[in-house]
Amino acid sequence: MTPEDAWTDSPALAVLGLLAREAPPARLEELLRIARQRGMPQERLVELEQAVRLALDVHTSVEQRRRREAGLAALIDTTQDMASRDDLDDLLDIITNHTRRLLNFDMAYVSLRLPDGGSYVRNSDGETTANSVGLEIEDGFGLGEWAQTRQAPFWTSDYLGDDRFPHSPAIDEVVSSEGLHAILAVPMAHDGEPIGALYGASREIRHFTPDEVSLLRSLAVLSASAIAETRRVDRIQAATAEAESENARLAAHVDRLQHLTGVQNRLAGLVLGGGALRDVVEVAGEALKGVLVLRDADGQTLAATGDLPSLDADQLVKALVNSHAAGAPVAVADTVWATHVTTGVEAPGVLLLRRSTPLTDEDGRLLYAAGRTAALVQLLGYSAGAASGPARDECLDDLLTAAPQPPRGMTERVRRLGLDPGGQHVVLVVRPEGSKQGEAAVWASSYSYRHRGLKTVRGDCLVLLLPDTDASAAARAVGDELSRFLGHPVTVGAAGPAVGLAPVAEVYQEAHRCLDTLVALGVAGGAAAARDLGFLGLLLSDDHDVDAFIGSAMGPVLDYDRKRSTELVRTLDAYFTSGSSPTRAAGHLHVHTNTVSRRLERITELLGPDWQKPVNALEIQLALRLLRARDAVYGRTAALDDGRTDRTRAEVPGAMGDRHHGAR
Repeated sequence: MTPEDAWTDSPALAVLGLLAREAPPARLEELLRIARQRGMPQERLVELEQAVRLALDVHTSVEQRRRREAGLAALIDTTQDMASRDDLDDLLDIITNHTRRLLNFDMAYVSLRLPDGGSYVRNSDGETTANSVGLEIEDGFGLGEWAQTRQAPFWTSDYLGDDRFPHSPAIDEVVSSEGLHAILAVPMAHDGEPIGALYGASREIRHFTPDEVSLLRSLAVLSASAIAETRRVDRIQAATAEAESENARLAAHVDRLQHLTGVQNRLAGLVLGGGALRDVVEVAGEALKGVLVLRDADGQTLAATGDLPSLDADQLVKALVNSHAAGAPVAVADTVWATHVTTGVEAPGVLLLRRSTPLTDEDGRLLYAAGRTAALVQLLGYSAGAASGPARDECLDDLLTAAPQPPRGMTERVRRLGLDPGGQHVVLVVRPEGSKQGEAAVWASSYSYRHRGLKTVRGDCLVLLLPDTDASAAARAVGDELSRFLGHPVTVGAAGPAVGLAPVAEVYQEAHRCLDTLVALGVAGGAAAARDLGFLGLLLSDDHDVDAFIGSAMGPVLDYDRKRSTELVRTLDAYFTSGSSPTRAAGHLHVHTNTVSRRLERITELLGPDWQKPVNALEIQLALRLLRARDAVYGRTAALDDGRTDRTRAEVPGAMGDRHHGAR
């Protein structure tokens, strides 16, 4: 018997049967309708009506319980999803998406509090326009602000038509553009601090049930905790990242300090090891990653690792004074810094740094230390030069007065003083054109020490023996620096280079004759080497050293003829006699023109490519005339068979060869 058939005998039993089968409420209503149509006795009809009402109440309770269980299950799922998100935007996306689906909203969104009051819409789900996200909500306007102020849910079935709360034009515009009517807002707070509000909205008029409000509020509580936790994690991560960044910065700073300490130790080692200014500038320039230039008080560069842009002299003087007063480097230009270099012996110099990056405090201290190190190296140079002056003077005096072979033990003495006994050296004779002989001697001691040379005083002149191959350049360098130091001109005569120690005495004589020639020419205050004077040195000096002049003009050609029995000298004579015509010279020599051309090529190899230039050609022709005159007077060959040409070339390496790019 079916429940419908049992209603006549037991109405309650029929209703229970429908409940057991989970029949919808409409079936219960239908059962009651059938009973009324069939004329059920009144007593039983009342019993059936009461049973149906009770069944409907049971059905409603069961349905509510199911919805609550579904809501709780959905909350658990939402919580699990939120727990797996560590990014705030991802978390808010999860919250709005679950809110919309859980309560069958058309749109869900989250607003977060602003530090200075009010809120703004951070994330939304189900929106149809781009107007909602980023919308700022002023204090006191909108459902969310009311919900946060009262810390209770607030809702409306038709937002735009509800005047229970103050409206904001901006909010109303968004609500209108999205087509929203019913809106439910619940506050989100954590530990009593408001975080924002969670909204659910429908595009139709809707009345929210207490269960829906309660479910959304539970979701808001969970969301607030998740948002607070995410923010806490973000703060921890930010603090961790900041700490790691600070640790990295401190580690880099420590490494930089250790590096700078190592550089300062290297600079100290250079001072103790007798390093030169160039060494100091190179070490500091590499550490500072820039170009370093050391200049003296007159603006002359003493050492550099590169070039600097032109700087105004007044700027440099001001920078030097400011650096001295501050005890630290100062900026000269956007990319140039300067520090003073003060020795106490002479006027302060300046150390300049150019680099593209700003100067840090550590770099500034290193630049200042480099300036002090440079000053110390200069001061030690002066002191060491003065302290070793007597020994150096005595050694050079012995070399200048020596026989053709140096005294026994001279080689070892020279080596102990820092010179290479077998190296090339130039000799300079310097005459200060003033009364500061003592100051000049002190300067010469320092200069020779710094350049690993020797110095002595002879009469009113200083004599310097310096390791170098260019006597002219050495003379100009000494003349310029000593003139600036004394404040008045000096005259410098130079000769060389001499190979080894044996020719030093004769090279000194040639340098002295060069000085005499400069004085005789009326160019006191000038600087020149013997090769710069050419035949003028031969004519104007007191000791007319014809052999030395011939050797300097054409020594390599004479030597070539003597060793190979060739006729290059005769070819040269015929070439100049015939007006520099190879054809006429060939006729004069009774040889083919090609032979003359080949000989001229050989001469070019020996004397260098400039031997036919007017000044050089004049000296060669003068040497040829001297050879012919010597042949006529003494009846000997032009090969200088007494060997003086070879000696001259060894003692005073041919100025002609040097001038012609090293023909020898």
